[in-house]
Amino acid sequence: MITDHWPLKGLRVTTPRLELRLPREDELSEVADLAARGVHAPGQRPFLTPWGELAPAERARHVLQMHWRRMGRWTAQHWALDLVAFHEGRPVGVQDMRAQEFAVRREIASGSWVGLEHQGRGLGTEMRAAMLHLAFAELGARAATSVSFTDNHSSLAVSRKLGYRDDGITLDILDGRVVESQRLRLSRDHWQGPPAPVTVTGLTPTCRTLFGADTPPS
Repeated sequence: MITDHWPLKGLRVTTPRLELRLPREDELSEVADLAARGVHAPGQRPFLTPWGELAPAERARHVLQMHWRRMGRWTAQHWALDLVAFHEGRPVGVQDMRAQEFAVRREIASGSWVGLEHQGRGLGTEMRAAMLHLAFAELGARAATSVSFTDNHSSLAVSRKLGYRDDGITLDILDGRVVESQRLRLSRDHWQGPPAPVTVTGLTPTCRTLFGADTPPS
């Protein structure tokens, strides 16, 4: 079985409405189709890498290539997990979680997107809360970080609802102009737990090793 060699394929994070997991190839095609139909309204620019503004076919390929690239480059020292969120068996978005030297730093960063047709239903908050439970309760993370443009009010609202605190400002260049991003940080001490029940299955000892989290959290 594929999980004998790549146990991440057996990892499941479930909430009352969602199941977050790695997709099968046919399901990954559905995720690409979802991205092609739009990830934000025209005129919005929520991502520093403006892939959401690409033509639909290019958006779809971007999602495929990002998924394959992250799986192919995975090491315990530098990993990025793209969990697809499924609602009633169909993909609605992607919640990622990334870390470098997690075994030592115990810190993760995250990002996400929800298909335009599924926005406004609280799914983005539920996805992030599930990811935080995996990070803090199951992998033993000490902190989670996020970055959003200062005018991306919906993303900032999700972060603050889940307990993140402001952690400074970052200046970047987008299309030749300066853009300001808000850094946010949530420590394990300030994490209040998920607002709804979260269940994690498939986090085997071999799977933990891939995350650099051999020792379960105390």
